Amino acid sequence: MPPKRGRGGKTPATQPQRQRPKPGPAQRTEGDESATVSPSSARQRRKSDEAQIKRTVGLAKTSTHVQPGDPTTVGRTRRYKPGTVALKEIRRYQRSYDLLIQKLPFARLVREVALDILPEERRHEIRWQSQAIQALQEAAEAFLVHLFEDTNLCAIHAKRVTIMQKDIALARRIRGAWGGLG
Repeated sequence: MPPKRGRGGKTPATQPQRQRPKPGPAQRTEGDESATVSPSSARQRRKSDEAQIKRTVGLAKTSTHVQPGDPTTVGRTRRYKPGTVALKEIRRYQRSYDLLIQKLPFARLVREVALDILPEERRHEIRWQSQAIQALQEAAEAFLVHLFEDTNLCAIHAKRVTIMQKDIALARRIRGAWGGLG
């Protein structure tokens, strides 16, 4: 049966044209000239038939039988638009109350600075309470967050979205002596 034709006499692009399947070895008739087939062409026909069967059945059979040592398939990671992840991180950090700087590196820094400030004879006598280091860390993080907020405002005022070192310097200069301009 010929395929249905549209107005222009052309076949619609959405309908694939059907082809008659080639007769297999059991379907051939005596008068068919392809009945006498060389062994190599029969092998090729069998291979093409096997490939067609695999395509029609799909690779579900081979994918369910995972053998040890087979490479693992890694799915594509989600790709967000620029700025989406930054906004997600801003919301996440604004919701949380936990400290952003790790405690042990900050404690080591505090001890090192204290050793540099103290005179030589009193360096080995100093001990720190954990609450004192935690209070210093809270104050340091609050100072830095406030400084970055002002820095961001300076960058926006300059019609930029990227903060620069000159924005930090301007924010500290506007704040004055109590704003970190020691």
